[in-house]
Amino acid sequence: MSQPPESSAPHVLLVDDEPGIVRSLARLLAAAGYVVTTASDGREAIARIEAATFDVIVSDIQMPHTDGLTLLRAVRARDLDVPVVFLTGSPDLETAVEAMEYGAFRYLVKPVDSKLLTGVVELAVQVHRLALVRREVTVETSEKLIGDRAGLESRYASAVEKLWIAMQPIISWRHRSVYAYESLLRTDEPTLRNPIDFVETAERLGRTAQLGRAIRRRIADQMPALAADAQMFVNLHPSDLVDEELCSGQGALAPFASRVVLEVTERAALEQVRGVAAGVVRLRELGYRLALDDLGAGYAGLSSFALLEPEIVKVDMSLIRGIHRSPVKQKLFRSFAALCGDIKTEIIAEGVEEAEERDCLCDLGGDLFQGYLFARPGRGFPSPAY
Repeated sequence: MSQPPESSAPHVLLVDDEPGIVRSLARLLAAAGYVVTTASDGREAIARIEAATFDVIVSDIQMPHTDGLTLLRAVRARDLDVPVVFLTGSPDLETAVEAMEYGAFRYLVKPVDSKLLTGVVELAVQVHRLALVRREVTVETSEKLIGDRAGLESRYASAVEKLWIAMQPIISWRHRSVYAYESLLRTDEPTLRNPIDFVETAERLGRTAQLGRAIRRRIADQMPALAADAQMFVNLHPSDLVDEELCSGQGALAPFASRVVLEVTERAALEQVRGVAAGVVRLRELGYRLALDDLGAGYAGLSSFALLEPEIVKVDMSLIRGIHRSPVKQKLFRSFAALCGDIKTEIIAEGVEEAEERDCLCDLGGDLFQGYLFARPGRGFPSPAY
């Protein structure tokens, strides 16, 4: 976005389709010391914000062609911080709630009191300045920004557009070979680089299924480049187990089902997903295998194990870290390995970072390992170091 004309005074964009209101409010705000730019409707306002930055936007919420909420979404696609003050001559509770949900700073009823309006705009300017400082600090420290719904939608859409899949090998130490690759969610959207933040944003917006499908399409695109003797591990949100797209023979991964392992985290509340048992049956009928992730990291391990009856389990890295120095961790892993051997379930130790951990795990009956000791996640299919 280009900068507005040089001025130390705050810049306000005033949007209303009634010329008389625009003139009177523009005079009021100018007299209060603001530099005012006007627009007669939402479309013109969008053109204004594409050409300049503003400290505050004051807009009618009900306008022809492009209403206030549509304008707010367009604003958030370009600026996550600028406060938007809505005016309305027909107050409506439902519209007010929606406006606040989408990040409106205030919702004022016409005819608005002049002192009230200038006071709200003054406060909005202060909040905007604080937000800009906070964003600078946040970028420097890589902290997470929560944001309003319109801001979340803008960041989420950008994250999906910039989505990519990292791969990390799972190796067999005994055979010094790649057993599989785990596909991992990544995005180049700077405010959602942490995959947990990305998934939580999808959950808040009700876009979990949409995100899961986008991820699986990207993975399917990379399947032809996977080595012929390797498997692909695909992480699932628990609700994905009953997603029609995944459970359908027409799904993106369906042509590769026999080489795909669907990985479900133990921390997920599987019992709360309606129809999960039937979904698991259908997925196995299509040829998929199931893996239970993070075994030993939470409290629901046995119930999740019984519900999924996974072909593969992954032992959480918290039990792997420093296992060569912990008799208790060694006893736990030996027990897991013995149980999995009895029921013909494969076991993978994830988060292996030290050669001493690897050697200890081998002595305890382990063979399949994943971790930085062998390779970090990356684009394409990184080759492991043995």
